[in-house]
Order: sequence, then structure tokens, then C-alpha cells
Amino acid sequence: MPRTAETASFKFNHTMLRVKDAQVSLKFYTEILGMDLVAKSEFDSFTLYFLAFEHGRDATTPANRFGREGILELTHNHGTESDPAFAGYASGNADPGRGFGHIAITVDDVDAACARFEQLGVRFQKRLTDGTMKNIAFILDPDGYWIEVLPNNFKV
Repeated sequence: MPRTAETASFKFNHTMLRVKDAQVSLKFYTEILGMDLVAKSEFDSFTLYFLAFEHGRDATTPANRFGREGILELTHNHGTESDPAFAGYASGNADPGRGFGHIAITVDDVDAACARFEQLGVRFQKRLTDGTMKNIAFILDPDGYWIEVLPNNFKV
């Protein structure tokens, strides 16, 4: 269906994931995946972290971040990182809480990316050698959210 005048300005801006330990998650998304922290908003009981792949584009700023696409928002509810009774969040891929599936990144070389993830000790949900789809992998972030890794030229 073509865009209408009413929907012409609509964009998919961001996805939000709740995280137990902001520092552990930020390290994963910036150092392992190479995302940039483009904004941070602190409140009394929670902090929001906005990450994106900048790729040399004009810098994402608090003033323009809601005008672009492809942002990941990590929400940290203060205290979860040190609460021994906190069991973590549902990833959406197991009961109870099945629903949300994964986020995805594309890379130039899936084999090289997966070898790097392996070297860095990243947990895998599905390696390239698992299952019938040998050109995609799923890694897990520190909270157990699935991240699909597939080639830039993937064909369904």
C-alpha cells in the first residue's frame, strides 16, 4: 500500500529493551556491536540510553534523535543491578512472556562477525553451523535478548 499524505512523515524510530545492569549492557552494545551512545536521559527511578549506528552520518543529537530511524533505547530501572531477588526480564522467547522475538543487525561478513563474537565470549543462541539456515546466527545480549546477525545481502 502506498504512503498517504497522512502517513508520509511516519518513521520507525526506536525499540526499547529493559536492562538489569546499564553499564554491562552499554559495554556490550558499544564495544561488542559498535553502536554509539547518542543520548542519555536520567530520571529519579530510571535512566534511558539511546544507541545507534552512526556510520559517519551527521551526529545524532537530543534535538534530532526522534527524526531518525534505527535507534535502540535501553531502559534501566535503578537498583535492579544490585537486587539479589531480581530475576531479570523476559526476553520474549520463552514462557512466561513469549511474544517479542529479537532485534537484528546486518554485517558485511557474517563468518568474520561470528568469529569475533566467539573470541569476545559472546553467548550464542544459534551458531552458523546450527539448524538449516547456515547464513544467520543469533547472539544473546547480557539480559538474554536475541540479536539476529545476518549478511547485508541476505535473501529470503
